[in-house]
Amino acid sequence: MRTFITLLGFTLTSAFAPAATAESVADMTYRLKGSVTKVHVTTQSGGHGVGTGVVVGKDLVATNCHVLANARGVKITKFGESYTPEAMRADWKHDLCILRFQFLELKPVELGDSENLKYEQPVFSIGFPGGPPKPQSTIGKIKALYPLDDSHVVRTDASFVMGASGSPVFDSEGKLIAISTFKSPGRGAYFYNIPVKWVKALLNAPETVSLASGGVPFWDAPDTERPFFMRVVLPYQNDKWDELKVVAQEWIAKEPNSPEALFYAGISEERLGNASQANMYFSKALALQPQHGATLIELGLMANRAGKTEEVEKTRVALKAIDLDLDVEFGEALKK
Repeated sequence: MRTFITLLGFTLTSAFAPAATAESVADMTYRLKGSVTKVHVTTQSGGHGVGTGVVVGKDLVATNCHVLANARGVKITKFGESYTPEAMRADWKHDLCILRFQFLELKPVELGDSENLKYEQPVFSIGFPGGPPKPQSTIGKIKALYPLDDSHVVRTDASFVMGASGSPVFDSEGKLIAISTFKSPGRGAYFYNIPVKWVKALLNAPETVSLASGGVPFWDAPDTERPFFMRVVLPYQNDKWDELKVVAQEWIAKEPNSPEALFYAGISEERLGNASQANMYFSKALALQPQHGATLIELGLMANRAGKTEEVEKTRVALKAIDLDLDVEFGEALKK
């Protein structure tokens, strides 16, 4: 990745229950680490770059294309052994590459389903943030799902840093659901992961032996050509509410049934003092995505400012029903 943020340590959590006990999560993570490799590249200037890869089939390792782009050489390492790929499949637009090796004695992970994910669903990732000798794990939850092409980009709060590009993201059953790929700049970064559906599609693509870049990934396009879910982040984080309103309205015009577009439209209206408009957008967002915790929190804060104690308590009940952590977040927001 191009920017840095501190990686959270892995902590066993009851969020994975009842799908897995704390002990089984530990066992699962240990097992999956055996299928996660460090990716090394030699840059054109002779430097050394590091990323993460995951075994997705016999002799096949998936990673981000931006880890490999225009490199002079590439290899992976695991258990003290080094392997050089023979060929590669590449989807440059979606920043996904699959390296093929010969006699790679590493067990593939199970490919899951990225088409039925849910907001606040617990996930965990494994990678090499900062290039440590052993893979590290971090946990989180799905915070947003953004339709793109034929699938969804998955935003989680499972953080990652340079060296973790290409890290696998797993569900509570240990199935691969996404690949950590890019993050937004600045404080309060958003962490984006590309779906396993694109991995499955790439398995059937033709091979190449060239590491030359085949194009710019969607997330690195000029700002006005990036997906709306990227374009709203900086105005939102920098309190530029008029700018956020413009982008959100463009988003709604393109995707009128996007709960995310409606959420940011509601934020912009509320911050600009248009409470009734904000309430309308937030209500529409919840109708489309009842698990949208951020929307519930905003409605609860609006109710609190209006002195509607009963509505505040209803919000707490709704948040607890989704995830107890959301109620804690709401409680902290109420104190500000």
